[in-house]
Amino acid sequence: MGFGGVTSLDMKNVLLVKALLTSRDILLEELQKTSKAINESLDISEFVSIMSNTKLLNFVLRANQFAINVEVVGQGKPQNGLKAGNEALDFLDVEKLHSLSQNELLDCFHSLGDQLLYLWKIFLKFHRDNKTKILGFLCDSWAKDRKAEWSIWMLYSKVEMPHHYINSKSEESSHRGVHRRVSSLWKLPDDPLQTATTRAELHRRSIEQMRINNRSVQDMQIFGDLLHTPIVIVEHVMNVPRHCPSANSLLKHIGSIDSDGLPIGLSSDTIGKKFAPQSNARVLKIVVFVHGFQGHHLDLRLVRNQWLLIDPKVDFLMSEANEDKTFGDFREMGHRLAKEVIAFLKSKMDKASRYGSLGDIRLSFVGHSIGNLIIRTAIADSIMEPFLCHLYTYVSVSGPHLGYLYSSNSLFNSGLWFLKKLKGTQCIHQLTFTDDPDFQNTFLYKLCKQKTLEHFRNIILLSSPQDGYVPYHSARIESCQAASRDTSKKGKLFLEMLNACLDQIRANSMQRGVFMRCDVNFDASTQGKNLDSIIGRAAHIEFLDSDIFARFIMWSFPDLFR
Repeated sequence: MGFGGVTSLDMKNVLLVKALLTSRDILLEELQKTSKAINESLDISEFVSIMSNTKLLNFVLRANQFAINVEVVGQGKPQNGLKAGNEALDFLDVEKLHSLSQNELLDCFHSLGDQLLYLWKIFLKFHRDNKTKILGFLCDSWAKDRKAEWSIWMLYSKVEMPHHYINSKSEESSHRGVHRRVSSLWKLPDDPLQTATTRAELHRRSIEQMRINNRSVQDMQIFGDLLHTPIVIVEHVMNVPRHCPSANSLLKHIGSIDSDGLPIGLSSDTIGKKFAPQSNARVLKIVVFVHGFQGHHLDLRLVRNQWLLIDPKVDFLMSEANEDKTFGDFREMGHRLAKEVIAFLKSKMDKASRYGSLGDIRLSFVGHSIGNLIIRTAIADSIMEPFLCHLYTYVSVSGPHLGYLYSSNSLFNSGLWFLKKLKGTQCIHQLTFTDDPDFQNTFLYKLCKQKTLEHFRNIILLSSPQDGYVPYHSARIESCQAASRDTSKKGKLFLEMLNACLDQIRANSMQRGVFMRCDVNFDASTQGKNLDSIIGRAAHIEFLDSDIFARFIMWSFPDLFR
């Protein structure tokens, strides 16, 4: 015996009838919602007739003072029926349904089965007739739902970009006397790294009790334990003007590119035709992925996969030009990348031109670790000049943009010393500013003075306070306490580099771009206690081994990746 003298078999029959009734209402609701979303009429008048003739179900519902009352309004749109049916469901409890005989329950079962089968046929036919519109609607709905759902693990803030970082009060007063445009001393928090870590951990605890309850079709395994999911702090830096060279620069210079034998072979007449603005002209979208030190060309494949999901029409280049060649000079690595990118662009431009007119190019870059310095060096190469006005989105994944000055990781600094002294690694000398006795002649100081970042429309800097391989301030292109207190010549020159980079991002223009800093805080408990976590390598590599943070960021700001 079961509840209130009801046998377990009777209970199952009652629950089965209620499940079928719920399924019917959900299917009808989805049809109605989809029909309204794509603005296509849906004729369910025959189905409404079937429902109205179901005497037994109406009897059951009337017994609970509710009736299914589905009316056809306008072009076959149901009204009130869903609400009434759902309200009735709340009162169809076990005891009341058990008052029906087994034959009556069986009749209910068959009747609901017929309704579901008929409704399913309507559902399939409607989807076949409007498959393109429905696919578009479902794709947009999925992206919207994911953005709302994934925002659980994201924190947003807006800050104003400082006009200039100043390292002391005396320096501040001198700058005010010479440079009237300096607004104020930019104050740093006591410990930005610890502040970011604490904020992420507090937010992680706040979502401990959250549960995802959604009918959307998705892979729930991407979440796992809610507390082990990375927390992403998105800092949107405001008032960032975007500068772009003349759109005609490509037409003026592309014919004169000297690329060490690369077959450009485009005349000015041909280019004029290919890039003539046309309503049906194709926009060639290319993304270049660049690995880091001793990396592999597929290191950023997870980020690439997410980008392809957002924009399947994008062409991507997984750079191999510097694979097994990251011990040398950044200038050589940058030139190799520039040649590789131009060759790839040439092949895609030719292909696009053969199959239609080419309207514009959007060239984006994603770099990991020192791959970001290779990207900036390639952009500074003269052979890339004709393409600078087509730079679109730049995603820096833990890039040491300001080198390794003021690095607080003593273990990692020892490793850098080993590579310099025993291996003679040139790029490490350049990263640590020991490639020239004169600081102002060092590679990285000169690179920061070159205009590379100002050409991108969107810049996203990804960092992690747990990453011990790249200084936190260097990945975020901002100052740090050690630099702000350093009144030596080295400190002043470091701030010159920093301010030069910010000036590029803030370059005056009529257009405005997006500049964001994104802190990714991984769950340290999943990394365990090992050498990688001690020296800070675990978080640095986690950027390559996980794509959850990329999903959060990319699907929250899809326009930056289209």
